[in-house]
Amino acid sequence: MGSVDARLLVSLSGITPRTLHRCADLAAELERRKVPLSVLYAARTGDGPVTEWTRVRAKAGDSVLLHGYDHRVTPTHRTVQLGKKAEFAALPAHEARLRLIAAKAALDGTGLAVDGFAPPRWIASQGTLQALAEHGFTLCADLVSVRDLESGESWRSRVLEFSSQSQRTETVRCFALVLASARAARKGGLVRLGVEAADLARPGLRQALLDAVDVALENRAFGSTYGALRRVGV
Repeated sequence: MGSVDARLLVSLSGITPRTLHRCADLAAELERRKVPLSVLYAARTGDGPVTEWTRVRAKAGDSVLLHGYDHRVTPTHRTVQLGKKAEFAALPAHEARLRLIAAKAALDGTGLAVDGFAPPRWIASQGTLQALAEHGFTLCADLVSVRDLESGESWRSRVLEFSSQSQRTETVRCFALVLASARAARKGGLVRLGVEAADLARPGLRQALLDAVDVALENRAFGSTYGALRRVGV
């Protein structure tokens, strides 16, 4: 694996009208580095500036992944510690189906074509995986892997993000992200960087993300998207 150039995937979630200008700034920084963006889009976002921006990004070559239906409503079946934001973490197949039906109906009005599914907090139950395949989704990106739901193939790679070091100081969290990105790029395979739009308001976190991108590129990684994985493999 060490001789195989890594594919760098950068995903952005939590996009709101208030954070949109920072998201656009990040997209511009990535464009300068020839790195596309994978936008994690919640179906209940509704028509407005976030959806319009996502449409523009998709036309420019970025990837759009469905990021759940409605994070504000607690699922009937859930792990208490995960709460509302882990919408698909513990759903049985029948409840996951209902949410996916609602999500696809919401997407129909946006004109967005999604490349796959990334569950909130990157956790999907077995019932969710079953429901995704039944509803025509071909890819699911979870915390530790990216699954091809048609072939059954799975690419092992953990999402690198700031929240995974939430107990550390910001300086240590930034350093850990850059170091992990460099290490993953040298191994080859996938380098998965994930960022919440709210993190971009903190200059140190924003710069650390860009540093993590740069160090991956310096170690021969090249920019890609989740949607491109099934077309060319890893």
